[in-house]
Formats: sequence, C-alpha cells, structure tokens
Amino acid sequence: MLFDRITPEEAGIKSSAIKEYINKLNSNNIAMHSIAMMKGDKIFSECYYAPYNKDSLNRMYSQTKSFVSVAIGLLLEEGKLRLEDKIIDYFPEKIDTHPSEFLKNQTIEDNLTMTTVGQPSVEWFCANCYDRTHYYFNAKRNYVRPSGTVWDYDSAGSQVLCSLVEKLSGKSLFDYLNEKIFNHLGTFKTATILKTPNGDSWGDSALVCTQRDILSFARFVMNYGSLNKKRLMGEHYLKKATSKVVDNKNGSKSTVFRHGYGYQFWRCQNDGFAFVGMGNQLTLCLPNEDIIFSCTADCQGDNDLGREYIVNSFFDLIINNLSKTPLPKNDSEFNELTTIESSQQLFYLKGKNDSPLREKIDGKTFVCEKNDAGIEWFTFKFKNEKEGELYYKNAQGEKVLPFGINHNAFGKFPQYGYSNEIGGVKTDDGFMYNDAVSMAWLDENKLIIYTQIIDRYLGNLTMYFAFNGEYASLNMIKHAEAFLNEYQGSIIAKYRH
Repeated sequence: MLFDRITPEEAGIKSSAIKEYINKLNSNNIAMHSIAMMKGDKIFSECYYAPYNKDSLNRMYSQTKSFVSVAIGLLLEEGKLRLEDKIIDYFPEKIDTHPSEFLKNQTIEDNLTMTTVGQPSVEWFCANCYDRTHYYFNAKRNYVRPSGTVWDYDSAGSQVLCSLVEKLSGKSLFDYLNEKIFNHLGTFKTATILKTPNGDSWGDSALVCTQRDILSFARFVMNYGSLNKKRLMGEHYLKKATSKVVDNKNGSKSTVFRHGYGYQFWRCQNDGFAFVGMGNQLTLCLPNEDIIFSCTADCQGDNDLGREYIVNSFFDLIINNLSKTPLPKNDSEFNELTTIESSQQLFYLKGKNDSPLREKIDGKTFVCEKNDAGIEWFTFKFKNEKEGELYYKNAQGEKVLPFGINHNAFGKFPQYGYSNEIGGVKTDDGFMYNDAVSMAWLDENKLIIYTQIIDRYLGNLTMYFAFNGEYASLNMIKHAEAFLNEYQGSIIAKYRH
C-alpha cells in the first residue's frame, strides 16, 4: 500500500547515509519542517521537526503551480481548451484597456512554460488588487517582449492559468482536482487552497496540505497519470509537462533547477523533474531511480543557498550512493535512524547558557528614538535563565513576545491584521499567526531573538539587540511575503531611569 514503510537498505541505500544527510542539514542551520523519501510506493525515510508531524498542514507556496498545470491538462483532455489558444481570448470581460499585441498573442502554452510577455511591474500585494486576472491583463509592465521567446519567472501568469481552470471547469481549483484526482488518491482530506480577494483560488502560491499529500500527488505524476493500477489521466500531457520544453538558464551557472522547464514543472539532475515552492517546499521526482524526495522548510532569507544545499546534499549522499538492488539488512543502523527521525525539532537559536547582560537589562525600559517601525519603547523581563518576554509598544499598542533561551517558545505572534483565508486582505477579528520564538546570547552586550511564523503563512524575523551603557540599538530583518512589514529597520533607544 502507499506509504508502507521499508528500510533504506530495502530501497538500496544505507540508513547511515540518511542519518548523515539529516545531520548535515542540521549542522548548517537549515530550518527544515519535514523530509520524506520514497522508493516506488514505499517510504524509506520520513522525518518531521516538532511541532510538525505527518498530519501537519504546511503552506506549499509555488508547488501549487504544478497542480494548476495538471488541472490544465485535464481540461485539455476534456476538449475545453487547446494549448495554442490565446489566453486573453478566454477573458474578454477582464479587458478594459488596450493590451499590447504581444499580450494579445500570448498562448496558454506560453503561460505554462513561463515564456510570457513579462509580469506586471507592481506586485499584486502592493497594487491594492482585487482581481488578479484583471490586473494581469491591464497592469503596466516595465517592458514587454514577444511571448514564446524568453523564459522568465511569471508567477502572476500562473494565477491566470488557475482562473482559466475555474472558469472552464465551473469549480474551484481544489474541488476540480479533488473530483478528478485527490479522491482517488485517498489523500488531501484536510487540504485547502487559500483565496485571492475576488474569491479565486490563490493558484500560484497557496495550497496548504500535508507532506504525505504531496508525496501521493508526486507518485501520481511520476506514474504519468495512474495510481494503484487505476488510470486517472492520460500520460501524454504529463510526459510533456514534466519534460524540458524550454531552456531556463539565465546565466552561465547550472544551478539545481536550471536544467530546463516544462509546464509549471522544473527539471533537475538525473533527468528528473520537480515542484518548487518558496522557502524550499521541494519535491523531486527521479523516474530513472524510481525515487521521490520531498521536504518542507522555511529558508526565506537564504532561499537559493538553502535550496542548493538541500538538493545537492541529497544527490551527493543519497542518489550517488544508491544501489540498484537491496542492501543487506542492518537493524542497528536502521533503529538509530528511526530514533533520529523521531527526535528532530524545529530550528532554534543556540548560544551561551546565560549572560551577565540578563541582570543588567532585566525589567529596564528603553525609550526609542522616532523610527519607521513605530516602536516607542521595549523592555526585557526574564522568568529565569531559560525563558523570557520582550515587551514593547508600537502603533497597535503594547505587545508581549515570549521567547525561549536556546529553545523555542510556541505561541501567537502579537500583531493583528495579517491575512488569513484571503491573501492580501487584512483581518479584523483578533486573528494572529502561530509562532516559534528563540533567543540566544551573542556576547556580554548582545543578544538575538529569532521568530518563525509557522502558520498557513510562513516567515521569519530576526531582531538584533546591542547594549552600551544607557544606550541600546535594535536592528530588525524580516523575510516574509506581504507581512511583518512593521518589523524592519534600525532603532536607537535610551534607558529610561
């Protein structure tokens, strides 16, 4: 059955190689949420970083695009579209300007291969955008080029494909795929897709599902449309979609996913293909080895570096040491691996156990000079050498951010108004994101607080504090899409006697 567990040795790889892979990611501070590897229908490694587990829902970001591609393929099979059709012709009601000739000639296939005329010059989050498809066809662009010529990442164009799916199917993207695919896979029971302001599915970024949901879909795609000997989709489209249709190199270096691009699928090493999402939500399908690798993470801030490390280490340690036949049984190594898999924790800061600075700043209020973040003052209050709280006041009022010292404290990030079900729409019901917050002492005058948002939106915030006599400085760096904007920049503060 799908997801039955086998040992790595049965899959042709040593348990010790997977243990080394997990340890290598940890030693390089890669903020993983999950890792899973399959041979055929069987899992030979599955690792979750607490509080994540096999039932946890994770935002998959641009992996969602590959699902949209499959939906387009299903509509193609139903005869509801042709890939050579001009995509603008399906949305006459969305046009209220005079699109360029290049945009008029852009085909559905151009959108699929991201060889479009180019994205709008302003992101929809920043454009007060209600209808993203309308915006795509009417927005200004810094330049346009003939479609079908140059590969250039066009996330907004993927959203238009999602709108096309919903218009032609008469269903939401999730409902359409659920009817055609998910119900037959037996997965995606708790999954959802967030919405854009006009009620369209947020099809280029917002599938929320479990790691095993993604694995089942990857197996379906790598089987080119079948699962459990049941054909759910013709193989022709999926073989083309996952092949190299266009070149996607934009420089001399061939990085991990610059081996070509299909229909919303990336090509990778060993003649494989991948679904790729921001923050390093990654799924690699290697048909020649019959191997699927999938992981979730939040590497925003060092997205490319983390991606190279995750993928190249996987090939170096796992794929390049893979045997074509099962290896001898090794119970002790396998038991050690399962212990490691079951004991992983979400990344947290690590530093000194304690610092004289704790007593120096405990309970003291530092008043901030005027700053763009609108923070008026802050105070540290320590419960003991292992836990504390950061009190501060910003434009919303007084806030409290609990943190663990050399471990995570889990709670709610104390900022209201961030998007929930509908992207780009502020909430007004007191909704807050789940977070994990750790603190570490850097030296006798410095500390750092690291906040991870671990909700249906992922993000991270680093706050560096340095103290010198009566003065303190705070530097804040956030990595998140369209939130945590209130927590950026540098601040000077002075102790209030």
